[in-house]
Amino acid sequence: MPRETGRKLIAQNKRARHDYQIEDTYEAGLVLMGTEVKSLRAGRASLSDGYAQVKDDEVWLMNIHIPEYHMGTWTNHAARRPRKLLLHRKEIGKIISKTKETGLTLVPLSLYFSDGRAKVEIGVARGKKTWDKRHDLAEKQANREMARALRHRNR
Repeated sequence: MPRETGRKLIAQNKRARHDYQIEDTYEAGLVLMGTEVKSLRAGRASLSDGYAQVKDDEVWLMNIHIPEYHMGTWTNHAARRPRKLLLHRKEIGKIISKTKETGLTLVPLSLYFSDGRAKVEIGVARGKKTWDKRHDLAEKQANREMARALRHRNR
């Protein structure tokens, strides 16, 4: 069987980009069990309530829902178990120093396969205020209307 190449998206956390201002992103590998990988290959995962935290100089992904593999047996995994992230020591050091700042947190942005290996993109993020969200929505809508007007003008 040929080796997988490219990037296959499994799940995205669109809510995170709406609720948080992403300041920095990191790509990390995941420590998974076999049934978790099979469930991910079926395209089943949810990042909506997930977050990452640092414990004992290791980064852990918490509250990510990867449902049980339907063909699994007693070796099946727990759906919301903590999962260890694989990062370089320097990256973990940067993440620790950034999350010590007040108001910064780690949120998962997307889950995907890169060349056959499960990866997660985590972002160092700052929570947005309600008026920030409204301002971003208004700006997006204005850009859309401007693009639409340019399209109609060029006809």
